[in-house]
Amino acid sequence: MSKVVVISGHPNLDDSYTNSVILEQVDKQLSDVAIRRLDQLYPHYQINVEEEQQALLAADVVVLQFPFYWYSVPALLKKWIDDVFTFNFAYGTHGDKLKGKEFILSFTIGGPAESYDPLGYNHFSIEQLIQPLQQTAYLAGMNFHKPVYSHRMVYIPNVYNELEEVQARAMEHATRLTEQVRNITHSPQAKITAFVKQWFEQFDQLKPETEVYTRYLAEDVVWESPEGRFVGRDGFRAWYDKARATFKPNCQHDVHQIDIKPDGDNYRVELRVMLTAETYLDSDLKGERITLPVNEVWQVSLDAQGIPTIHRYQVELA
Repeated sequence: MSKVVVISGHPNLDDSYTNSVILEQVDKQLSDVAIRRLDQLYPHYQINVEEEQQALLAADVVVLQFPFYWYSVPALLKKWIDDVFTFNFAYGTHGDKLKGKEFILSFTIGGPAESYDPLGYNHFSIEQLIQPLQQTAYLAGMNFHKPVYSHRMVYIPNVYNELEEVQARAMEHATRLTEQVRNITHSPQAKITAFVKQWFEQFDQLKPETEVYTRYLAEDVVWESPEGRFVGRDGFRAWYDKARATFKPNCQHDVHQIDIKPDGDNYRVELRVMLTAETYLDSDLKGERITLPVNEVWQVSLDAQGIPTIHRYQVELA
């Protein structure tokens, strides 16, 4: 079962009308969840970095839960990110400790949806305003998922909103969040996402054995790449020989975006990948170190046990 850690960034959760409700419901609805209240743990902003990093390492899904403050996170949560997402932990040469973990932003917004519009009071959409946090997830190699957020979540007695209304919205928000967590951890999309991660981790090693790949390929798989069109498992082996003759082992595929949609009985998997690799002097790339954005489209099926099979694999340079 996947373990979920929720980082509560509200600076004073006891005074919250909505974030407190959301966390209470998440704790009830999810079976393996740890909620870390930063306001209780670090009232003086002295973050225990090692303890927080260990909590992240133990988790499969990381949720940041917070009220939207000045188009970003509250100061306590910002300091948590600054202190915990350190060099060679979340990024850097050896900073792969969070790679592949699922990442969800869950937050409450005081203003109405119509104010987050080019012609509205705040001019920018929520998706635009959270891009720095989205890029943080990408830099750490985490799988960024569609954020869960709700508008009109401020209650000011006799001035703005009714308590029953905002708490009802908080209950609905918690339901959406828990459903997203369950979808991420148990859905066919989750199984394919895990497979994509496994595929690239294996491929980056460029070992001579091909069974680790061919067992997931349909007998009539069609493989299309800048090197040409290859058919069947023998075709894949021919392509793989070309790849091994070009790229040195320990290359790196960073998956920046993954979109999985049902396609008849199969699934269409669209990937945005950044490839970083060293090449051999006697290859067509003449020993050049490359960093290339790549678009990939896979056609994948799942059997009754959830084991994937690739039927079509298309690669093109972005």
